[in-house]
Amino acid sequence: MKKRILVAPLNWGLGHATRCIPIINQLLRYNYTPVIASDGIALALLKKEFPDLETIALPAYDVTYAKKGHFFKWKLLKDSPKLIKAIKAEKKATKDLIETYNIDGIISDNRLGVHSKKIPSVFITHQLQVLSGNTTWLSTKMHQRIIEKFNACWVPDHENEPSLSGKLGHLDGIEIPIQYLGPLSRFERKSIETLYDITILLSGPEPQRTLLETQLLNAFKTDTRRILCVRGVIEDEQTITKNGNIKVYNFMTGKTLEHALNSSEFVISRSGYTTVMDLSVLGKKAFFIPTPGQFEQEYLAERLDELDLVPHCKQDNFTIKKLDQLELYKGLDGQNTEIDFKSLFSLF
Repeated sequence: MKKRILVAPLNWGLGHATRCIPIINQLLRYNYTPVIASDGIALALLKKEFPDLETIALPAYDVTYAKKGHFFKWKLLKDSPKLIKAIKAEKKATKDLIETYNIDGIISDNRLGVHSKKIPSVFITHQLQVLSGNTTWLSTKMHQRIIEKFNACWVPDHENEPSLSGKLGHLDGIEIPIQYLGPLSRFERKSIETLYDITILLSGPEPQRTLLETQLLNAFKTDTRRILCVRGVIEDEQTITKNGNIKVYNFMTGKTLEHALNSSEFVISRSGYTTVMDLSVLGKKAFFIPTPGQFEQEYLAERLDELDLVPHCKQDNFTIKKLDQLELYKGLDGQNTEIDFKSLFSLF
């Protein structure tokens, strides 16, 4: 009888869900039965990618970003009682799911309450160190205590330099059992005809996703280059519209997006870690605009800029002229890593 593995990504933009796609595919390949659990757009996306698999709605964290970046940490603190309540509900839901669906193992991508003492539980994160300004020591300690409740921690990055996550995914003196997977992406690099000069790739919690979309569409509305905009809004049907010279999709699923990115000269996006991994595997040039106030994205953008790989700027400072910097940067140029999924899944 096939073992049933609960795969539960956090609904915080689309990154956690999309990096679970190769894991779900490998579970299927090795004769496991994945059961997908999440909420919101993350669950909606995975339903489209895997229409034949069982999907379950988990309690939503319902955390939103502040409109002004300097209020980001305050907004998270304000939402913390709601978050704690959701995690408690998530723990109860997980206990019920294990019994109802005969779950044999858990893979949680940053869902803090999805674990069990009764079955093997894995936590996926690239943040062994959680940056939060002058409270980084506290947020990191709290996160480590959560990770310690799991049997294993998978970090999607190289163990040694050159790494993508830098100090986020590498921390000395940690006692948690960690396995470095190498960059985890659902995409493959392909040499195909260039169809777009620029692809704008949007994602992340509101209202910041919409604010950046509005800003970029306005900035490029009279531009004559071939521009694709993928809004990252998961709806029942895919829609395609035109905004001047910009072709706008509400969303793209895996193979379609893989083709679009491979056929793009360069990409403008947030500096979310999953996007960094995807663009590295595809070997793309990019320009990053980190989400205002999100320490992790700001750190990644600054680090990759200092390494002369990807230029970046603050959201309020973006102008088309800043794209002239691209020719001075190397771009991201990693490779697909051979991950020993059979060994990883032996935990179950």
